[in-house]
Amino acid sequence: MSSSTPQQSTDIHAKALAINLEASFYGTFAEIGAGQEVARWFLSVGAASGTVAQAISAYDKTVSDDTYGAGTRYVSKERLLAMLDHEYQLLLARLAKDRGDRTRFFVFADTVATRNYQGTNEQHGWLGFRFQAEPGAEPNQILLHINLGDSTAQLQQQAIGTLGVNLIYASYHQRSSPSAFLAGLFDDLSIERLEIDVLELSGPVFAAADSRLWCLDLLRAGMSHVLVFDSEAQVVEPATPLRKRPLIVQRTLSGHPGPSAPESFQAARQKLMAEGIASDREPLAILEVNTQNLEGLAASDNAELLAIIEQLAALGTVVVTDHPEGFQVINYLRRYTAAPIRVVLWISMFLLLMEERVYQSLPGAVLEGFGRLLSTDVTIYVAPMRKEQLVAALGGFPEGLLRESSGRDFLTLDDFLPKPPLDHLFRYLRAAGRIVPLEETQAVALQGNVS
Repeated sequence: MSSSTPQQSTDIHAKALAINLEASFYGTFAEIGAGQEVARWFLSVGAASGTVAQAISAYDKTVSDDTYGAGTRYVSKERLLAMLDHEYQLLLARLAKDRGDRTRFFVFADTVATRNYQGTNEQHGWLGFRFQAEPGAEPNQILLHINLGDSTAQLQQQAIGTLGVNLIYASYHQRSSPSAFLAGLFDDLSIERLEIDVLELSGPVFAAADSRLWCLDLLRAGMSHVLVFDSEAQVVEPATPLRKRPLIVQRTLSGHPGPSAPESFQAARQKLMAEGIASDREPLAILEVNTQNLEGLAASDNAELLAIIEQLAALGTVVVTDHPEGFQVINYLRRYTAAPIRVVLWISMFLLLMEERVYQSLPGAVLEGFGRLLSTDVTIYVAPMRKEQLVAALGGFPEGLLRESSGRDFLTLDDFLPKPPLDHLFRYLRAAGRIVPLEETQAVALQGNVS
């Protein structure tokens, strides 16, 4: 829905007015980088004196540093927390004595980078809401990281205003369940306009909540395409692990990384380093989990999916996505790094990738799929598998597509027998070095570590 439609204005107007008319809500708005779009709603709908204690925008960097402290990036979680801490403490110091027994104090803060004139900057932001559920109670807190998709700074500012009002209203009136909260949070917004890829909850009213499950809910609800989990299985801002890093991406099947993920990562790292590509940063190991390829309970059960993520996190950074095509995941990773990306596929996965039915949604089928996947500095490393592992993965041996060699119990890319017309594409990609096997010495070591 367009941000200028009367329906949206009425809905957001009604939410802001409802907050203003609730006598016990009172607090501060601190906004940097996208105007004072959230405060503007509360100041314009009427009765703002019942809600707004202060609205501040410390745009100047020196002023911002003097107010909130230096040493952090201006659009970061650290800066947002500094804003919330400072404004909340100041609010209580000024007003708690006079009205703390009848007031639920809050602070809304955001720090945002909207589109620059050239459109070359990272357009994202952090929003936070710290609030008391009851007068005098310990505060609760909700933090969001967002990516902005509108084509102009003005539209992005409008989206921030909508999200901020939704966040405040949902925090007070729709927090009874993840589904109710998320539905209210995304009112009159769309994933084309705004993605939410971090949601953190803390405080007494969220004592029983696991923020990670709420994040998986928002992914399934179409509010984000990708979530990034760190080595502690916590959702993090994607740029934190991904920025400017060479990436080794291992695709998983139904959440399983394959027969020997640690060894395959090590073999892929050695192969990448042998290419002699200069980089001052260590390659990052990534395991991709696609929610559209999960089987069984994990396809609808976030608790089971989270258990899978926790197991995978011991191996590397986990990227959970609903993108149906592999090239869409690569396009996402390219937001954060121009360094080489190497995709590790087990030979069973590669056989599936070479099937026409995988790319039914693309007019150019396999040719277009590989073209998009490999359009930047991307190479596919095909890892070997023992025959019994491949049969288990595929549900049978692919007769006519792989040659069996006597004296070896594993199958590699060199055993692939492509059929016309894909054999021409395959030979080209092999000759161009865009699809390569892990060398046999690496394969032997890799397979030797599989029990």
